[in-house]
Amino acid sequence: MDVKRWGLSVILTLGTLLTAEARDCRNDETFHALRDSMSRAFNTGDSAHFFSAIKNLEDYLLSQDDLHNYYTQRCNEIVFLMNRQKIWEAYKAARQLSKELRERGLDKEMYMAINMMGHIYRYCGNFDAAKKAFREVIALMEKYGYYESMPPIYMNIVNVEMGDDPIEAIEMLNRASEIAKKYSPERVFDIETRRVLSYYNLGDTEKFEEGYKYYKEGVKNGLSSVHGRTIEIYHEAYLGNIDKAIEMARAEMGEQGTDIITNLYKNAGMWKEAYESLRKEKASDDSINNVILSNNMQGIQDEIRIFEMERESAKNRMIGMSAVIVLLLLLIGALTYIVISRRRHERQLKEAYEHALESDNMKTAFIRNINHEVRTPLNIISGFAQVISDPNIDLSVEERQNISQMVLKNTNLITSQFDEMIELSLNENSGEAVKTEDLDVTQALADIINEHKEKVSNGVDLHLHSMLPEGFTTQINKKMLYRMVNILLDNAIKNTTSGYIIVKADADDKHLKITVEDTGCGIAPEEADRIFERFVKLDKFKEGLGLGLTLCKMLAHRIGGDVVLDTTYAGPGARFVISLSKQH
Repeated sequence: MDVKRWGLSVILTLGTLLTAEARDCRNDETFHALRDSMSRAFNTGDSAHFFSAIKNLEDYLLSQDDLHNYYTQRCNEIVFLMNRQKIWEAYKAARQLSKELRERGLDKEMYMAINMMGHIYRYCGNFDAAKKAFREVIALMEKYGYYESMPPIYMNIVNVEMGDDPIEAIEMLNRASEIAKKYSPERVFDIETRRVLSYYNLGDTEKFEEGYKYYKEGVKNGLSSVHGRTIEIYHEAYLGNIDKAIEMARAEMGEQGTDIITNLYKNAGMWKEAYESLRKEKASDDSINNVILSNNMQGIQDEIRIFEMERESAKNRMIGMSAVIVLLLLLIGALTYIVISRRRHERQLKEAYEHALESDNMKTAFIRNINHEVRTPLNIISGFAQVISDPNIDLSVEERQNISQMVLKNTNLITSQFDEMIELSLNENSGEAVKTEDLDVTQALADIINEHKEKVSNGVDLHLHSMLPEGFTTQINKKMLYRMVNILLDNAIKNTTSGYIIVKADADDKHLKITVEDTGCGIAPEEADRIFERFVKLDKFKEGLGLGLTLCKMLAHRIGGDVVLDTTYAGPGARFVISLSKQH
């Protein structure tokens, strides 16, 4: 993610917007000097100088009653915070900007706050909210006649939509081009060169080559485009010079080059290299997301701390007022009450401190062990929470229901993962004897399969094949058997998109065997032992903590059995076998 480059584009965009009523200081020498000082600090990421420089610029604009440019600089503050990955502070600043614009009745400038929220949503991965915000910005610009600055907002939507809905993205490009030709012709070349990139990504080589010729003709005529380097890289790949194109991307594009390299490998059919490039890109994104999450959590903690201090201060004031009133009524009684109250308060404070210390230790342990499987649903829940809490967003009943379902789904995902860890810990440390009961194994397996029927992918057949005698029973812990089979079935369903999943049951003189067999992606024989270790996941992109098979083997051992991967199974897919001692 090339955050700094994106941030500068926001400054230039906002800097071109002016209202009919606002005073324009842009031709003022003092304004230029203050703005240039701020811009230098912005471009170098110099926090120490930036905030003082922009404060001086804002004070000057307020003194000149140039509110439009003043609020433009407020947006630049927000962009600077986002460039520094201070997302919580940026979010609070955007909300404060929205509040001030409403209080001042500056409806024509409200698009600024909404545009900032759109970029914050996009930064946090909440693309639906980002697109909705950008469309609202376009609606406000149309209402108040800001046509010359609408194309960059359309391009924001294009950048979000291109991966999800290329057709919609092309329509947005067309709309941006139409408006730019009429109101801001200097933007047309950038828009059309962005279209050239979309042709490459969509695999339309004929149109890409035509677009490249258009780009080269524009360059020949003295035009330039922010997409020029990327077009040249893709053109080298189009000519078959994949290695040269990748070398250019690495040398010229910085962090942004990772995404381009992935596209180059993918379009060239070099899937192994594309996967490795994508893995590196995801690792980089995870690192950024971790910084964002940590920053957000710290911001929330700071807000809670301030709230607690204010509440404690109010409580102390109330106690003081009560003490004064009681002192006036009955001095001796008041003194006695104050002494007793103070001692009780000290005990409460001590208990609260000990509880807070314990909670802090638990929080530290949790954060130390948290991983991508917990951060991802937390980011989704956080994003939807911001949408619901934003008073400027009018949600329909259907939208609220969808948000509720997504929040519930991700909440259940987090809950199930922690339940799995807790269950693993309890079984590991439990010394209690396992209780058993007579169980009809065939009926139990049939019940389990019925519970999973709705979870399988379309086209996958899930069924039971029991070779046990009719009415066969054995002494076993029903709950543990259910849990083991459920874990193996969940794994099979997660990894099987076509074919079948079959649960088999058989027994000999000494052992009961339950087999779960699927036609999924399969497991290499050399991984047969490692997959039962804690936190091992062969596919990092699948949901889960990598504890299911560990728990399954632990439960099997507790009831005198074992579970293994059948390495003799020829596939496709995998076969797991639970082996338990028969008891009558």
